[in-house]
This record gives sequence, structure tokens and C-alpha cells, in this order.
Amino acid sequence: MDARYLTLLAENRLEERVGALEEMLRRCNVCPKDCGNDRLNDEIAACYSGRLPIVSSYTAHFGEEPCLSGTRGAGNIFFGNCNLRCVYCQNYQISQTWKQQRRNEVTHEQLADMMLELEARGCHNIGFVSPTHFAPQMARAICIAAKKGLRLPIVYNTNAYDSVEVLRLLDGIVDIYLPDLKYADADAGFQYSKIRDYPQHARAAISEMNRQMGGELVFDDEGLLKRGLLIRLLVLPNDIAGLEENLRWIRNELGPRTAISLMAQYYATNKAGTDPRYILLSRRISEGEWFDAVSLLDALGMEEGFMQEYESASYYYRPDFNDKDEPFRDIRDFRSEGI
Repeated sequence: MDARYLTLLAENRLEERVGALEEMLRRCNVCPKDCGNDRLNDEIAACYSGRLPIVSSYTAHFGEEPCLSGTRGAGNIFFGNCNLRCVYCQNYQISQTWKQQRRNEVTHEQLADMMLELEARGCHNIGFVSPTHFAPQMARAICIAAKKGLRLPIVYNTNAYDSVEVLRLLDGIVDIYLPDLKYADADAGFQYSKIRDYPQHARAAISEMNRQMGGELVFDDEGLLKRGLLIRLLVLPNDIAGLEENLRWIRNELGPRTAISLMAQYYATNKAGTDPRYILLSRRISEGEWFDAVSLLDALGMEEGFMQEYESASYYYRPDFNDKDEPFRDIRDFRSEGI
């Protein structure tokens, strides 16, 4: 199955899509913050980003879900900066250090070359991590890379605080949507990620992703994901995420076969580990909290996706992770063991 952007390229429609996305930078409204800054003239928006993309690192990554990591890794490109300010961000060194990240600006051509290098290294896909604030730049680089021979599927790994208008323009460019669904409560989104109306915007964005993907995961003969929507749900201490409410929304609005990825990797980092205002986030989740979260999947009839192993999840995203056991298992495997 060909990557979707190749069809737009063959039909001479990819350039038009990219141009429409780039025009949104003129009075920036590429995320729900709607800053209005002229990023095409390098004005800095609320995400501390201007005209050029910022890339903190790119690598073959083996810590994603098995259908993305495969045997040769997901070709992940980690953008710098972010449109959220999560007090527990596990990548805060690159998402919330804008003065340092400004040094990591690259041209669109350089970004395209990174994608082609990851393809040459055998990666199964190109995964853009935290792409929301650089969606137009991402699309331009995909266009450049596709003309040079890129063929891998594109993974849009996002916090879901995305513009529906942007997502509609990405229809046919992105192959796999990998959004977080962080909170069910708007006050929690404001307190812990410093953004307004998170559930409203995230649910609208994920609904659009689901519309594009049709609610089914498409795999190749090797079990690698080629197309679809996979929603990540990070279990937070003291149920700050509102897990049951989010799962009920997914089941009722998108369907019980919507694929989810239940994650146990939370640990207290960034401000959550030091600031007494965030004491409810100052510890790792307990085994009981994890069991309650897993039990919800069965109680609500969620049928598709992955779960992290409680013990191995503490290694997720650590530099030495590749020496550890696989942290994800299929939901159905847990059910068959009576868990």
C-alpha cells in the first residue's frame, strides 16, 4: 500500500495543499491558540516558533507500539518547542527550552533529507513527534522528500491540541494519526498544560482524524501499521486524566473498535516533581491505579489496541530502553489471560 501523499503528488494536488497550510502561518492559526503572528516573516508565536522548523533530534526509535517500531524502528523526528506547557512533560528539555531550541532550526530541505536518511536506514515509517506547531513546515518537507523518492507512511504523533482546519488539509498527507487524549476536564488542561478548552479541541481533532481514517487499522503482511488512528491514553496519578470519561467518549462517539494505546509510563518529572502546586502528580501511578485502568477497557468493551506492561513502562523513552523487554502488549492478550 502506497503512502497517501504519493497519490496527491501524482495528481498534482500536494503543492496546493502545502501552500494552503503555509498561508495559515501568515496570521498563525495552525493550532487552537490562534496567535495571529506573522510567522512567514519570522514573528515568534506563543509556541516560541517562527518560520523555520526546529528539529531537536531524529532517529530510528524502538519504543513505540510494536506495529510502528517493527524490527528496524520507527523513523522519529522530534520537533523542538510545543504549543502546550505540560508541567509533567517527559521531553521538557526540548519542548520548553525555546532559547536553546532556536539553535536547532533547519531548512525545509534539511528536514526532507532527514526523512530520506531514515528511509535509507530501513525505518518502517516517518514519525513526526509534536508536529502541531510545525504542520505547514512538515507538509512542505514531505512534498520535497516525496519528489526525491520518499515512500514511507507518515505518522502524526500529536498532543491533539490541533486545528481541525489544519487536519483537513493534512487529509491525504498523513497515513497514521497517533494523538494523545490527555484530559476529560478543561480545568485540568489549564492547570497542568496551560491551555484552554482542551477536551473540546482535542475531541474535535480526533473526530476529524477518525473521519479520515474510517475507524479501521490497516496492516501489512508483517503486522506493521500502514494506515489508521491509534489514540494514546496516559494514566495519570489520582485519575487527573479522567480516563473513564475519555474512554466512554471514544466508545460512544467513535466506536468500541477504535484502537487505543493505554500507557503506564508516567513519572514525576519537570515541574511535577518539584513544585508543590502539582503534588497530585508528584509520584508514579500505583499498581492499583493501573489495574483499575486496565479493568475499564474490559468493562467498557474496548476491543482494539495496546497496553504497556506496568513494570517495563518505567523504561519507556529512557536512553537505554533498547536493552529492555518489549513494553507493549495487545489488549486481546491481556483478556485471554483473564486480566
